[in-house]
Amino acid sequence: MTSSWPAGVARHVLNRVDSTNAEALRLAPSLSGPAWIMARRQQAGRGRRGRAWADPPGNFAATLILRPESGPADAARLSFVAALAVHEALSRLCGPQLNLSLKWPNDVLLNGGKLSGILLESAGSGARLSALAIGIGINLEAAPDAAAVEAGALRPVSLKGETGVTLTADEVLDALAPAFDRWSRQMRDYGFAPIRAAWLARAARLGEPITARSGTTVTTGRFEGIDDSGALVLTTARGRQAISAADIHFGGG
Repeated sequence: MTSSWPAGVARHVLNRVDSTNAEALRLAPSLSGPAWIMARRQQAGRGRRGRAWADPPGNFAATLILRPESGPADAARLSFVAALAVHEALSRLCGPQLNLSLKWPNDVLLNGGKLSGILLESAGSGARLSALAIGIGINLEAAPDAAAVEAGALRPVSLKGETGVTLTADEVLDALAPAFDRWSRQMRDYGFAPIRAAWLARAARLGEPITARSGTTVTTGRFEGIDDSGALVLTTARGRQAISAADIHFGGG
């Protein structure tokens, strides 16, 4: 661990797991506090809506497991904290010239392609969560084949492929853990407003037309930002709409 590692946060590095989120949720009952679970290889990683997450050797796969102090709504806002932490960690390691941006609800882009995904999963029910797993995957070494992703999705990219920079998963975790700690403390102390402002300052396609797809519902409009709950705000032909869950496609159709 580095000297900047957040106090009271454990670190577990495993050679191989099915999914870091699954492992984190299995370990949660035995943990005395927050912990990062990182795997050298993840054999059954998953993304949003049950999609598979490809994890070639050399990429980053880790989960922060914690016991939320508040309910599901505040826990969901931690996805924005996680995105800011990934952005900060990679910028610190690679320099400010790295062309990173954030895509709602939980992706980090490099040169316009998808570099990182974030997946929140929880245990418990109702207004009280017993555990929250914040899974983060970053394509450090290699990206999935573009032909393997669904139609309309952004092209997957890797840090090495786009920049030639090689980082180890350990280096990323050393930078990511303290970054997440700082942003989460800011939200705890000052609420969601500064997180929202920081996220929007790094948002991709703000003010441009985008399309939100959720099941059979398709909504196109100008991307105005996010509201206090973290919902996407679009200005459409029918006025302003807040969308709490959807897949986002860039462009107007």
